[in-house]
Amino acid sequence: MSRAAVHRPRRPARTGRFGLAELRLGMAAPRPAAGLTSEWRLVDGLRTHTRHAAGPGTDAAPVVLVHGLAVSHRYLTPLAVALSTTNQVYVPDLPGFGLTERPRGAYDVRRHADHLAAWLAAYRLPPVCLLGHSFGAEVAAALAVTHPGAVRALVLAGPTSDPAARSRRALLGRWLVDNTREAPLQVPLLTRDVWNARPWRVLATLSHSVHNAIEADLVRITAPTVVLTGGRDPIAPPPWRDQVTRLVPDAALVVVPGAPHNVATTNPTAVADAIRRLLAPQPALTDR
Repeated sequence: MSRAAVHRPRRPARTGRFGLAELRLGMAAPRPAAGLTSEWRLVDGLRTHTRHAAGPGTDAAPVVLVHGLAVSHRYLTPLAVALSTTNQVYVPDLPGFGLTERPRGAYDVRRHADHLAAWLAAYRLPPVCLLGHSFGAEVAAALAVTHPGAVRALVLAGPTSDPAARSRRALLGRWLVDNTREAPLQVPLLTRDVWNARPWRVLATLSHSVHNAIEADLVRITAPTVVLTGGRDPIAPPPWRDQVTRLVPDAALVVVPGAPHNVATTNPTAVADAIRRLLAPQPALTDR
């Protein structure tokens, strides 16, 4: 992919789409729902929960979705279902979040990336397509640098944190703006996730995020990469998303018009399509 490539869906995706069906799907775990099941494995001493869609049974690359700060697998379930028609999908809960065991302290970006690498080893997966959203993009970028052989392709969705707002107060301010643009029915999911994680862990992880210089990882990424944001995302605004795209070698930019920060939740079809394009075989160059 060309560094300058920018893809915008021809038909603007419906934005803010998150209704009762999506809420019930997000709250379903550990019960099976829409082809998603829950499983636990012991990873680095922690009982780690994963929401899994078995997919169509083809040789397509598995897709691993990494959630953001304060949340869990729950808000990524619409995307997991959208992808499950073509790929196996895994949505692990990071240590301390969702249904994964809570460690004593709050992990920083590197420790989350190490845990995710151990999780990949436990599942013995081939190289995966890794999507990290928000804080999860920081974790995904760190993993792609420290374990490049495990990552076939990378999607950095709404990546944090913009140097122009690299403080807890500034990032919380942007989050409050984004809340006015998100689908209201996401609130019960967020409330449940914050309760599971505990507010102190959320704030401690936020501190780790704003002290993580993601730029140092971005320039070292070697996997084919898409930077993906919503057109109305105040947490990853245009200047920052453009900078991320420039820093990652040969990255492509995908912008979903009108979408807020939780683009993977409210516009899962557009995000799933971007992942499939990233994984599509590239035409071979032939001599003339």
